[in-house]
Amino acid sequence: MEALTSPLAVDSLRKSYAGREVVAGVSFKLAPGECFGLLGPNGAGKTTTLRCCLGLTPPGAGSITLNDEPVPARARQARERVGVVPQFDNLDPDFNCAENLHVYGRYFSLSDAAIRARIPRLLEFAGLAGKADTSIRVLSGGMKRRLTLARALVNDPDLLMLDEPTTGLDPQARHLIWERLKQLLGEGKTILLTTHFMDEAERLCHRIAIMDEGRIIAQGSPRELIAGQIEPQVVEVYGEDAPGWARDEAGRFAKRHEVSGETVFCYVDDAAPLLAHLERKPQLRTLHRPANLEDVFLKLTGRELRD
Repeated sequence: MEALTSPLAVDSLRKSYAGREVVAGVSFKLAPGECFGLLGPNGAGKTTTLRCCLGLTPPGAGSITLNDEPVPARARQARERVGVVPQFDNLDPDFNCAENLHVYGRYFSLSDAAIRARIPRLLEFAGLAGKADTSIRVLSGGMKRRLTLARALVNDPDLLMLDEPTTGLDPQARHLIWERLKQLLGEGKTILLTTHFMDEAERLCHRIAIMDEGRIIAQGSPRELIAGQIEPQVVEVYGEDAPGWARDEAGRFAKRHEVSGETVFCYVDDAAPLLAHLERKPQLRTLHRPANLEDVFLKLTGRELRD
């Protein structure tokens, strides 16, 4: 089969609900074999964008090409080579682990023999070897999430779409899923990932698009975004006196600073003068670190809560 130019290409995508535009001219293109992150606060339009890309929600305008097929016109054909991990697990509680994989494989017109041959390898991949006959009802949250990832691979897809795949998991389960996703990238799979975990995006994604209010407001590799959008050093200042200190003195040392509760985030090119000053402030605690993707995200989308 001839290699795809792009597993997924989205151009000027728009979608409105009740007169409100929730996706407002989004464009991006995935390269084969990369992990592309779609980040944004709640309500930014990420899940709607994914649903449009899969042909599950009709777009209002724009074009989508998935696996060389136009969507939504030929969405069903395009999805034959796509694996999906939805935001919330939708495993069938009446079936055991193997049966969940088997039933899902039938949706792709795979033969019973082909599905049975794949199940042991998929369960081993998910860290669920020996759980074929285990009821879904007794699995932990991490086990269910790993089984959902295994289910998404039953049709040996070229492209995986993962909607917040590690939300609600403990650190051990998150790290195991990260390891498995890196393994899939090593095998040449392409991944489209939405996540609220900036460390996850920084660890896994080759490129990232940050969405807010239905628009892509920044795009690039994690390093490019950090270098281009934020000062290189961050000094976090803590304590009851921190907001007052920020009001009176932070501007002398920081190019930019933000106050959040009892924490002041100071963004600087050179942290040495600020750290020397803070050594004379024993009532304040400090943390000095390099800037990261979360700093970029909060600068671009704000620190206020989104519902």
